Amino acid sequence: MFASYLMYCDMCKLRGWPCKGCRSFISGLDSGGFGGGFDGGFGGGSGGGFGGGAKAAYEVTGTRGQYGGSVFGNKKETMQNLNDRLANYLDKVNALEAANAELERKIKEWYDKQPTTSDGGKDYSKYYSLIDELNLKITNATKDNAGITLQADNARLAADDFNNKYENERALYQMMDNDINGLRRVVDDFTLSKFDLESQFEGLFEEMVFIKKKHDDEIKGTQNTKLSQVSVEMKAQPGTDLTKILNDMRAQHEALAEKNRREAEDLYNTMTAELRQQISAGAGQMQASKTEISERKRTLQALETDLHSKLSMKQSLELMLAETEGIYCMKLSRIQVTISSIEEHLAQLKADSESQHSQYQQLLGIKTRLEQEIETYRRLLDGEGSKQTRDQGQGRGSGSERNSSVDKDVAGLGSIDSGGGRTIRIKKTVENILDGKVVSMEEGVQKL
Repeated sequence: MFASYLMYCDMCKLRGWPCKGCRSFISGLDSGGFGGGFDGGFGGGSGGGFGGGAKAAYEVTGTRGQYGGSVFGNKKETMQNLNDRLANYLDKVNALEAANAELERKIKEWYDKQPTTSDGGKDYSKYYSLIDELNLKITNATKDNAGITLQADNARLAADDFNNKYENERALYQMMDNDINGLRRVVDDFTLSKFDLESQFEGLFEEMVFIKKKHDDEIKGTQNTKLSQVSVEMKAQPGTDLTKILNDMRAQHEALAEKNRREAEDLYNTMTAELRQQISAGAGQMQASKTEISERKRTLQALETDLHSKLSMKQSLELMLAETEGIYCMKLSRIQVTISSIEEHLAQLKADSESQHSQYQQLLGIKTRLEQEIETYRRLLDGEGSKQTRDQGQGRGSGSERNSSVDKDVAGLGSIDSGGGRTIRIKKTVENILDGKVVSMEEGVQKL
C-alpha cells in the first residue's frame, strides 16, 4: 500500500486520490501485468493490512469472451482503504513526533531555566547567606528579648523581695510594739504594786509615829502626875514601878514598829528583787526569742529569694525553650513543604518520563510495524517487478497469460495440442506471510 502511494503522481499526492492513469498503472502492477492486454482477461487482487501480514491471491476470473471480463472494483476499494489508513498512520506518526519534539523542547527549556545542583534539586545557594543573616538576627533578637525578660523578672523579684522585707519589718515592728505594750503593762503593774507597798509603808509609818506620839504623851502625862502628887510617906509595901512598865511598853512598841518596818522593807525588797529577776529573765528570753525569730526570718527571706530566682529562671528557660521549639518547628515545616514540593515535582517528572517512555514505545512499535510493512511492500514490489519482467518475456514467446503470487514465479506454459489447438496451463500459488515470514503456501495447476 505504501509502495502504491509512492507511485502516485504529484497531483495525486497533493489531493490524496489516484487519477485514472495511476489507478491503471497500480492495477497493472497488482494483476501481474495482465490486467487488460490479452484476451484471456485474467484479473488479480491483493490485500494487506497493518497487522503485520500480507496476503496475495491470484484468481482466474475468466476470459473476456467466455467469462464476461475482469472485475477490479473490490481491489480498488481495498487499495483506497489501505492508502487512507497508511496516510492516517503517517499523519498520526508525524503529529506524535512533532508533539514529542515540542514536549522535549519545552522540557529542555524548563530545565535550562531552572537552576539545578549536583543532586538534581533546586539551587538554593543564593538564599543561604540571607537565611544565615535572618537566623542570626532572629537569634540576636531572641537573646535580647530573653535578656529584657530576665531583667524584668529580676526587677519584679527585687520588688517582691523589698515588699517581703517591708512586710517582715512591719510584722516585726508590730510584734515589738506588742511586746513593748506588754512590758508597759507589766511595768504599770509593778508601779501599782510599788504604790501599794509605799502606801502600806506610809500607813505603818504613820501608825508607828502615832503610837510613838501617844507613848510620848503618856510618858509626859505620867511625869506631870508624878510631879503634881503630894509626897505622903506611909509604911506600906512598895508599889508597881510605872516608869519601868512604861519604858518596857515603849521598848516593846518600838521593837514591834522596828520589826514591822524591817518586815515591810524585807517584803518590798524581796518582791522587787523577784520582779526584777522575772523582768530580766523575761527580757533575756524575749531577746533570745527575738534573735531566733530574726535569724529564722532572714533564713526564710533568703530561701524565698532563692526560690523566686529559681522560678524566674525556670520561666525564662521555659520561654526560651518554647521560642526555640517554635523556631525549629517553623524551619521543619518549611523544610517539609520544600520536600513535599520537590517530591511532587519528582513525581510529576517521573510521570512525564513514564508517559514519554510509553509514547516512545508506542511510536517505536508503530515505526517498527510501519518499517516491516514498508519492507513487505518493497519486497512485494521487487518480487512483482522481477516476475512481471520474466512473465512478459515468456508471454511474448508463447502467447500465454499467467498470474504470479507474492514472491514466487508462476510457471504458466502455453502448448499446442495434437489437434492444432492452444492449451493454457495456469499454476496458482498462494502464500500467507506473517511478520515477514512465510507461514503457509498453497500451489495448484489448472488447464484451460
